[in-house]
Amino acid sequence: MTEIRTPRLLLRRWHDDDLAPMADINADPRVMRWVDDGSVLGLERTAEDIEQWEEEWDEEGFGLFAVELLASGELAGFTGLSVPAFLPEVLPAVAIGWRFGSQFWGQGYASEAAHATLEFALQDRGLDRVVGISRVGDEASQNVIRKLGMALERETAHPEYGFALHVHSIDLTEFQA
Repeated sequence: MTEIRTPRLLLRRWHDDDLAPMADINADPRVMRWVDDGSVLGLERTAEDIEQWEEEWDEEGFGLFAVELLASGELAGFTGLSVPAFLPEVLPAVAIGWRFGSQFWGQGYASEAAHATLEFALQDRGLDRVVGISRVGDEASQNVIRKLGMALERETAHPEYGFALHVHSIDLTEFQA
């Protein structure tokens, strides 16, 4: 089983008891503001997403980690790797992403988890390059991307929703562990 420990977090595969807290995160309009069309997601859709994330782990050897706080055992959200099939112009690529409950914002958890995930991608999984895709205006995500050392590669539009996206990237030679 793939697990990563950071000073404050455990990045791990998904458990059945993660469904309810992840559904709570997905039901928060503040969290979902920058995701797709901004719609909140319910319990059923969250269960489908977790099942899909677990399948990606089995098929690709990487996926989205559940992020647990070591101090309390709470599920804070997710971070991890996925193939950004929604944006064919960047393929082949592996993207890093994250989503955290709003009560966990502003504490450095996203940056801590994302850095560990990027190290996992480039050193453990042997990927040569990772992209970060964020909506223009999502300053919190763009701040995490900057902290990872990723450079702006292009601006494009979401093919379904039309809003502007920034695509950043980093390769193995640029990564600072």
